Amino acid sequence: MDTNTELFHILGSTRSMRRLKPDPVPDELIAKILQAGTAAANGGNNQRWRFLVIKDPAIKKAVQVIYKRAFDQIIGPRYRSSPPPPGSDAARYKRQHDAVEYLTEHFHEAPVWIVACLDEGGAKPTRWSGASIYPAVQNMLLAIRALGLGSTLTTRHLFFEEEAEKALGLPPGVHSYAILPIGWPMGKFGPVGRGSLADIVFLDRWGQPYPAVGS
Repeated sequence: MDTNTELFHILGSTRSMRRLKPDPVPDELIAKILQAGTAAANGGNNQRWRFLVIKDPAIKKAVQVIYKRAFDQIIGPRYRSSPPPPGSDAARYKRQHDAVEYLTEHFHEAPVWIVACLDEGGAKPTRWSGASIYPAVQNMLLAIRALGLGSTLTTRHLFFEEEAEKALGLPPGVHSYAILPIGWPMGKFGPVGRGSLADIVFLDRWGQPYPAVGS
């Protein structure tokens, strides 16, 4: 079976692009991205997703201040004390950390954000709530990549959720699950870095190898 298709190429090269140019992104491209998001699976096809497109510099700056605080207090120390993840090495992990730090300082300069939300009404968010929004987020990331734009899935603002959602102006009952900063990438697309399937896939019983993915 031929897996060398455009879809599989996009899937394998939708890496986090954290260094984004401040140049404008046409609204028609943002509309395409949002349309891709709403093609995603969601619980009961209830379509409780809501998408807040942010261009206002003042709103973005207010959230960036919160975002940076989360980096200074939580994310930065975690990066400095953690080993490289599977599929990476010390040098690549250092470059990733540098890119994360760059995004932290320039988060508000991305020309467009899409804030992915769920209208929960009076219900309390549950473990399965994300099943009705994160597939849409992934669809949008793939569409962004297909259009030659860059982005990254970030949830860091949720360390200070109440404060961040107030800055975003979300009404009661609506909660954010991710922010996608979108812009033209400064860097180049390339393969994502991941560990071996053999380390994470099992057959029938936990820990039993699945031969199809090698050893």
